[in-house]
Amino acid sequence: MNIEVLGTGCSKCTALFENVKQAVANQKIFAQIEKVEDIEKIMQYSVMSTPALVINQEVKSTGKVLSVEEISKLLNS
Repeated sequence: MNIEVLGTGCSKCTALFENVKQAVANQKIFAQIEKVEDIEKIMQYSVMSTPALVINQEVKSTGKVLSVEEISKLLNS
């Protein structure tokens, strides 16, 4: 599983990244987690508000910090 957190390094982006790491640890799954701060790469996903969560190249959320529980649900879907 490939997970990307898109954002420019703001506190919300950092919070989402930490929540993703916690959700993956709780689920005990193997996932490559990457924090993407490159504006050009973020624009490739057509994301206009950050933070954004991308799972396996599919944008799952934009503009908010998801809770660990919300992320866990997305990982299981």
